[in-house]
Amino acid sequence: MDVIRTGRLVLRQLEFEDADFILELLNEAAFLQFIGDKGVRTQADACAYMSKGPMDSYGRHKFGLYATCLLDGTPVGICGLVKREGWVDVDVGFAFLARHCSKGYAVESASAILAHAANVLDLQRVVAITSPENFGSIAVLEKIGLKYERMIRLNELSHELMLFGPT
Repeated sequence: MDVIRTGRLVLRQLEFEDADFILELLNEAAFLQFIGDKGVRTQADACAYMSKGPMDSYGRHKFGLYATCLLDGTPVGICGLVKREGWVDVDVGFAFLARHCSKGYAVESASAILAHAANVLDLQRVVAITSPENFGSIAVLEKIGLKYERMIRLNELSHELMLFGPT
């Protein structure tokens, strides 16, 4: 189901047919380095990841991470909103296949997600978190109007992350 359309992209709910794409994305070097190893090694793992994560979120929160596709339907990444257990704020998240990076897709899709969050979902505050070493994501977050607020930890075992919020 299409959720958002931009000039070059369609953001739609993930489907089990996206298993090969998710398997590839979640095992790319940048994803593993900056987001983490989700333990997705097979198509079945990819389906379980989608079912327990984004698809569950669609039902529970009316939003989640979406397949971000070119207008011809080719998936290039994921972008959407995440509601983490124990956190008040919703955060925008994105990840793109390396071969589709540096084309402006992250800025285009994340900007559309922020507009959707405000105008359709009526969310008052959307934040973002990223690793201090993830310079590409930091640049995207600044381009979409978010500003560094402080360092945080998602839990006592996590690395410190940068929290970005609306200006």
